[in-house]
Amino acid sequence: MAARGHVQDPNDRRLRPIYDYLDNGNNKMAIQQADKLLKKHKDLHCAKVLKAIGLQRTGKQDEAYALAQEVAALEPTDDNSLQALTILYREMHRPELVTKLYEAAVKKVPNSEEYHSHLFMAYARVGEYKKMQQAGMALYKIVPKNPYYFWSVMSLIMQSISAQDENLSKTMFLPLAERMVEKMVKEDKIEAEAEVELYYMILERLEKYKEALDVVRGKLGEKLTSELQSRENKCMAMYKKLCRWPECNALSRRLLLKNSDDWQFYITYFDSVFQLIDAAWTPPSDEEHSLEGEVHYSIEQAVEFIEERITEESKSSRPLRGPYLAKLELIRRLRHRGCNDEYKLGDPEELMFQYFKKFGDKPCCFTDLKVFVDLLPSSQYTKFISQLLEVIPLSAAAEGEIALPADIKALQQHLCVVQLSRLLGIYHAMEKRQKLPVIRELMLRYRHGLEFGKSCLKTELQFSDYYCLLAVHLLLDLWLEGEETAVWQCLSLLEEGLSHSPSNAQFKLLLIRIYCRLGAFEPVAELYASLDAKHIQHDTIGYLLTRYAESLGHYAAASQSCNFALRFFHSNQKDTSEYIIQAYKYGAFEKIPEFIAFRNRLNSSLHFAQVRTERMLLDLLLEANISTSLEESIKSMNLSPEEDDIPWKDLRDNRDLTVLFNWDPKDKDISEEHRKLSLEEETMWLRIRSLTLRLISGLPTLSHTIQPKNSEKTAENGVSSKIDTIRSLIQQLEAAVDSGKKFLEQKIQYPVLGPPPTRMAGFFSNGSCQCQTSLFYLVSDIYELDTNGLEDSAEIQERIGNSFKSLVERLTDLFNKCKGDLIEVRDGTLKTHPNLLENLVFFVETISIALWVSSYCDSVLRPFKSNLQKKKKKKKESSVPMPPVFTHYLDYVTELQTLTSNVIDHVKGLEIILTALKLEELSLKDTLLLQEGKKFTKTVQGKVQSSYHHSVQEIGELLKKRLDTIKKLKI
Repeated sequence: MAARGHVQDPNDRRLRPIYDYLDNGNNKMAIQQADKLLKKHKDLHCAKVLKAIGLQRTGKQDEAYALAQEVAALEPTDDNSLQALTILYREMHRPELVTKLYEAAVKKVPNSEEYHSHLFMAYARVGEYKKMQQAGMALYKIVPKNPYYFWSVMSLIMQSISAQDENLSKTMFLPLAERMVEKMVKEDKIEAEAEVELYYMILERLEKYKEALDVVRGKLGEKLTSELQSRENKCMAMYKKLCRWPECNALSRRLLLKNSDDWQFYITYFDSVFQLIDAAWTPPSDEEHSLEGEVHYSIEQAVEFIEERITEESKSSRPLRGPYLAKLELIRRLRHRGCNDEYKLGDPEELMFQYFKKFGDKPCCFTDLKVFVDLLPSSQYTKFISQLLEVIPLSAAAEGEIALPADIKALQQHLCVVQLSRLLGIYHAMEKRQKLPVIRELMLRYRHGLEFGKSCLKTELQFSDYYCLLAVHLLLDLWLEGEETAVWQCLSLLEEGLSHSPSNAQFKLLLIRIYCRLGAFEPVAELYASLDAKHIQHDTIGYLLTRYAESLGHYAAASQSCNFALRFFHSNQKDTSEYIIQAYKYGAFEKIPEFIAFRNRLNSSLHFAQVRTERMLLDLLLEANISTSLEESIKSMNLSPEEDDIPWKDLRDNRDLTVLFNWDPKDKDISEEHRKLSLEEETMWLRIRSLTLRLISGLPTLSHTIQPKNSEKTAENGVSSKIDTIRSLIQQLEAAVDSGKKFLEQKIQYPVLGPPPTRMAGFFSNGSCQCQTSLFYLVSDIYELDTNGLEDSAEIQERIGNSFKSLVERLTDLFNKCKGDLIEVRDGTLKTHPNLLENLVFFVETISIALWVSSYCDSVLRPFKSNLQKKKKKKKESSVPMPPVFTHYLDYVTELQTLTSNVIDHVKGLEIILTALKLEELSLKDTLLLQEGKKFTKTVQGKVQSSYHHSVQEIGELLKKRLDTIKKLKI
C-alpha cells in the first residue's frame, strides 16, 4: 500500500498492521484488525476504507462499496483515506468515483498542489479532456511550473483528437493550443525538450509544415537531443510533407555520408532523386543547391554516390550491408522505370552472389536477399543456387555421402542456400520421389548441426533448427498431396526438434497448427502456455488457441483460454490509463495519442469480440440447464437481445498471420487477398454467433406469466416489443446465414499455414444451422400460441407440431453426421476425423438450444394444461378433449430423450474404442523417417489418442446433463 511511507500521520502506527495484512494477502485478518481499531476510534476514516479493501478482495463487493461511499460522503482530506479510496475504486474498476473524491478535496483545500495534480490524473484516467485542461490551468495558477501549463495544452490536443467534428478540431482546439504555446515562446519560457515536441505536434496537426520546420531548424530545435537524429528525422518528415525534394535529397545524402548503413535514408535518397528527375529540377546557378547543401538530381550522380559508398565500405573495419543492398535497390528501381541498361551497375545475379560470399554466414543474409530475388530470371534459379553451393566450405565426403559443414559459418551459409532454394520454388517443382531424399538430407544436416550447439543453454536455439523446419515444410507439401503418413512424421520431427531446442517458438507454433488440424487440442494448451505469450500477443496470436479449444470438445480448456484472453483485454483499459498518466508526468506527450490509439485498437479487436461472444455462449452451454438457470446466467452476463456491443464498422483484425516462418514463393504465400477474405469470413461467422447469443438471451424475456395474457397487457408489459426484437433478430440471422453461404460458394483455399478457416462451413454442411434457425422460428410460433390462446389456434398448433417433427428429423440427421470412428488405423498409421468431433460439438450446442426452447414451450403449455384441468373439474366431465399441441410436445420430448440417449451410447462406444486402441501395433511402414525420429512417433500418436479421449469424455458428460434436464420436461 503506497500511502503509509509518505504521510506523517499520528494514526499511521495504528493503521500499519492493517496495511501489512493487506500487502500479504491476508484480507480476513485485515478486516478483523480494522474492526478492532474502529471500536476504539470510530472516526478513523482510513480504517473503514482499508476494511472495504479487504471486503472487496474477499468478494463482498456490495459491502465494500457501501462502506466506501459512507467515507466518501464525509469528503475526507487526509492523505491516507484519499489514497486508500483511490486504490479501492481502481480495484472496483470505478475510476470515475476518484474524480468526485478529489473534486471535493480540492474545494476544501484549494491551494494544495498535490490534490490538484491528483485531480488532473483522475480526469486523465476517465478521459475527461475538457476538465483536464481546466485542472491543468488551475494547477499552473497555484504553482506556476511549466509542466502544469503544458498538461493543459496537451489536454487541448486530446480534445481535438477525440472531437467528432474535425472542423472544430482545426478551428478551435488546435489554434487555442498553438496560441498558448506561442505565448510561452514569446516570453522565452520554453524550458524542456517535451515542450518543443508538443509545439511541433500542434503545428504538424494543423498542417503548418513550414512553421513546424522553422521550429525544428531554429533555436528551439536545439533542445531536441534525447533521440539520435531526432532533429534530422523531423526535418526530413516536414520536407516530404512540403515536397521539398532538394532538401530531402541533400539531408539524406549528408546522413548517409555519416552512416552508410542506415537503410531508411537510402530509401529517402532514391525517392528524392527520382522525384527531382521527374520534375526536371536543375540547381540554381548563383546560390547553394538547397538549405541542406549539395543535391543529386540525376541517375548518374546516384550511381556514382552508391559506388563511392561501396568503395568507402571496403576500407571500413566493420563490414556494412547497406551500400551493397542499396545497389540492388537502385537496379530494381531503374529496371522498374525501364532504363537499367544505360547505367552499368552490374548483373543482379553476380551482385547477389558477391553479397552471399561476403555475408552468407550471417543469419540475416537470407532475409536481405529475399527482397531482391525477383531480379533473377526464373531460368537462372538452379544455376544461381549451384553457384552459391560451390563457394561453401563443406568437408570432403566419401562417394555417395553428404558433404557436411565443418563449422558454424559454413552451416549458416548452407542454411541460407537451402532457404533460398525453397523461396525460389525449386523444392516445390520436385516430385514426391525427389522430395524424400531432400527431407532425409535436411534431417541428417539438422542432427549433424546439433554437434555445434552442445554448449547452448536451454533458452538458446540450436544453430541447425531451420533444417528441421524446412524438412517439416516439405513433409507438409507431401501431406497436402495425399501422403497420409507425412503429417505424423511432421509431428515426430517437430517433437524431436523441441527436445533439443525447448525454447524454439517456431517448433511450438507449428506443432499447435498441425495438432489442431488433426483435431487434437490437449497437447496444444501446454504448448501455448510454454510460449509464454506477453501482453499484445494475446491478441495477435491468441486466435491459434481460441479458434480450436471449444470446437474440438475441450470445454474446460476453452473456458480457461477465453478467460486468459479476456483478462488481457479488460486490463487494457486500466493499464492504458496508467501509461497515459506516466506520459504526462514525464512529458512524453507524443506518446499519449499513441496510447489512446492502441487502446481503441484493442477495444475494436476482432479477436476480443470473438472471444467475448464465444465465452458467453460457452458459459451458457456449461452452466444453464433449465430456464431458471438460463435466466440467471443471462442476468449475470448483463446480456440483452436489444443490445449489440460489437463495433462492426471499426473491427480491427490484429491477428499476426505471418507468425509462422515461411519460405514459400509469392504465388504460394499468404497474399493480401487471403487476409481480406479471412477477415470477411471471420466477421460473417462472428455475426452469426453474436445473433445466436442474442436470440438465446431473448428467451427468458418471453417467459410466461401466471395470469393469462391479452394483447393490452402484453403491450403494457413490453413483451410484445420483446417478440418483435426476437423476430427481427431471426431475420438478421437468416440474412447473415445467406451471406455466409454465398461466401463459401467461392471455395477459398488458404495456404496450409495461412489463416485457419472458421467453423462456418461445418455449421452449414452438418445441418446445425437449419436446426438452430428452426428452433428460433419455433419460439415465435409458441409465443403466438401463448398470445392467442388454445381456442381458434388449430393452424398454429399444426404448424408447431410439424416444427417438432422436422426438428427431430434434422437432429437425427445431424447425429448421423457424427457417426464413424474418430481415429482409424489404416496401413499401419492413424487417420483422424476431426470433422466428426466438430459435428458432435455442434450437436451438443444445438441440443442445448433445443432444450432451452423446449423449456420455454413448457412454461407456455403448463398453465394452459392446468386451466383445462380446472375446467374439467368444474364441468365434472370425464373427457375434455386435449388440444393436439400437448401430444405433439410430449412426443417431441420423448423423441428428444431417445435421440440424446442414443448419442450418449455412441459417445460411450467411441470412448471404449479409443481406450482399446493399441498404439504398440502401429509403426511407419515406409522409409520417410530416419530411425532416430521414429521414437517420437509413438509419443505423438499417444498425445492425439489421449486428446480425442478427453474430448469424448467432456462431450459425454455434457450430454448426460442435458439428458437429465430433458427427463424433467413433462407438462
